[in-house]
Amino acid sequence: MLSIVIPIHNEEHSILPLYDRLTAVLEQLQRPYEILFVDDASTDRSFELLANLVETDGHLKVIRLRRNFGQTAALSAGFHEAKGDVIIAMDGDLQHAPEDIPALLQKIDEGFDIASGWRKHRVDNAIMRKIPSRIANWLMAKASGVKLRDFGTTFKAYKAEVLKDVHLYGELHRFIPALASFYGARVAEVPIRNTPRAAGDSHYGIGRTFRVLFDILTIKFLLKYMTRPMHFFGTLGLAGTTLGGGIMLYIAIIKLMGYEIVIEHGPLMIAGGLLLLGGLMMFSTGLIGEMMMRTYFETQDRRIYAVREILTRKQRGVAGGTR
Repeated sequence: MLSIVIPIHNEEHSILPLYDRLTAVLEQLQRPYEILFVDDASTDRSFELLANLVETDGHLKVIRLRRNFGQTAALSAGFHEAKGDVIIAMDGDLQHAPEDIPALLQKIDEGFDIASGWRKHRVDNAIMRKIPSRIANWLMAKASGVKLRDFGTTFKAYKAEVLKDVHLYGELHRFIPALASFYGARVAEVPIRNTPRAAGDSHYGIGRTFRVLFDILTIKFLLKYMTRPMHFFGTLGLAGTTLGGGIMLYIAIIKLMGYEIVIEHGPLMIAGGLLLLGGLMMFSTGLIGEMMMRTYFETQDRRIYAVREILTRKQRGVAGGTR
């Protein structure tokens, strides 16, 4: 079964054309499906149009959020309500062509866990969108180790079990492949069409680039140090205490030799003291992080691994035992 999750915010001019094209594609696939529109507190006629559509099509479900929580929250709400074995996320502004859905599904059918759209030929402004996007995608690929050329697009297909291991918050929806890679998800990239918006303005501006950079740092930390924060903070703490301790030892030796350290080496003494204290604080932060992660995994029965499949000898034609 397919679940199509579409966050909507003030897209009244795109809803009906999108619905017509989407249903035409899904009917041709001859698979059971559902379409989930998530209205992120639109102020135009979007919800009214969606409410009318629900009355005419049993495949539709409309989720209306109490206020504008943002795209990540809207997607998370849709993922939570989705019943399909394969979940496809896409935007509601017609920049994602429903006709590309079969190409995404083909990669899922080949055994990949995520089929990620790649806007090979972007129609966005080069200075405001294309160049910052290429830089951000390159940094994200380096930080996560997932070789994608387009992390930013929402248009992706997921196996439902992959999303169960990913908890979304902030604006991390664009980095689901990177987060899922922590649990060994196999990701494929699929070229998709990128068409101009049918109506309205983009909800994103150049300021989004800086938020993406902060998210990249977050993802890097989560992927590499989430289960061992002491390795990150401990390294910084060791560097700080070693350098600060060395400076303070040097100052102490000079003092014992009879030199006036406050006048001649005051700034150096302050720097040494700050480095020493900063290093100890980093050690403390690392220990607190270790305790928090232990509490998180143990109290919520969370696992630091994900099982792809379990084979038994009975399944392979031999009775009894496990493998």
